[in-house]
Amino acid sequence: MSSPWLFAVQTVKALLRQLLDEDVLMAIGRKCGWDMLLKADSHHYAVGLLARELCRVSRSFCRSIAVSLLPRLSRGEPLWELPALAFLVEVLHCLNPRQCGPSVLQIISRHLRSQCPERRRLALRGLVVLSRDPAMAKSMRSLSESLLELLQDADTDAVEMTLTVFINVLGLKIIKISSPIALKLLEVLRPLFDNETLGPVSFQACAPVGLEKPVLRSFPLPLHQEHSQLQQLSMLLFRELMEATERSKSLKPHVYLSLVPFYFNWHDKNQRVAEASRRALFGAARFLKWRDLEHLVTMEQPWRFPECLLEKDRSRVGQYVRQALPFLESPEEPLRKLAIKFLGIAARSMKQEQPELQLISLQDMTDDSPAISNLAQETLHIIRAVRRTSFFSFW
Repeated sequence: MSSPWLFAVQTVKALLRQLLDEDVLMAIGRKCGWDMLLKADSHHYAVGLLARELCRVSRSFCRSIAVSLLPRLSRGEPLWELPALAFLVEVLHCLNPRQCGPSVLQIISRHLRSQCPERRRLALRGLVVLSRDPAMAKSMRSLSESLLELLQDADTDAVEMTLTVFINVLGLKIIKISSPIALKLLEVLRPLFDNETLGPVSFQACAPVGLEKPVLRSFPLPLHQEHSQLQQLSMLLFRELMEATERSKSLKPHVYLSLVPFYFNWHDKNQRVAEASRRALFGAARFLKWRDLEHLVTMEQPWRFPECLLEKDRSRVGQYVRQALPFLESPEEPLRKLAIKFLGIAARSMKQEQPELQLISLQDMTDDSPAISNLAQETLHIIRAVRRTSFFSFW
């Protein structure tokens, strides 16, 4: 690295020593802040780290710096735009959103469409902060299409922050979502319940603004933890969406398709995912005006769900069965048991259908654990009995 860069970093340290305690400067060093300032690919992370430390000492000082950055960020000066954006995002909570909000929102909306993942991620972190303010939430309607696109991004952190922005905005209960936007949201959300569409977990992602102790994530979270967070957020957003949307016939097919995944996720070993599933299932039942199913969820009686659902909606039994089949291969034994029981109950409702797919799937499970194997054998017996009864009834 050339000496001018090193000289600049040493100058910054000398200036900050006049503002900050030596312990703070040492903490920045332990987090590799000074080293990151010397590297082009990590420079903006270091600027964000410095901004956080400055905010602890003088919010007014950070506010004045941020206000002076706004005109330059609006013009878009490529050489230092990324570190300036990193600084702005870290000190957004120091600004008055009613005064600076429109300018900040304009800057952020431009970076949401950037081809640079870091710019998009920083823009989303800024939106997470702004979306908590009612006045700003109303102004964010214009970003709906851009945010919908980001829900399909391969960057897990970007998807999580986008979900959080939608949850914050809808949670304020001050706006209604139009049916076309709600329909697009439901189409994107349904695969997220089981994390079907996301690519690799991103590296070096900054933690969302607003945490008490912001940290740099220099390694990916365990994959199951990433899945759980996405499931939880996507289901929480579904519940908020059901409350903020006018009831429309065009939305009902997607709501029907969400019922079985919610039922199985209600039994997830992760309690946060299970609770988010229960709340989402309640929102779906209320949207469909199924009072008995709504009461079942309120009373927390999941064991009654399959019979209630399959009795109420016989026209979609085959569809619900196809949704339950993947859970036969779940690594969690309780979910495999649940899927077998679901298929056994469904077999009684499929009077005029030949559930060949169920037979094939359950026969593959007779070599599972003793508990699973016995349950699969019993359910196979039920399905074959239903087939014989249906055959003789037909003749």
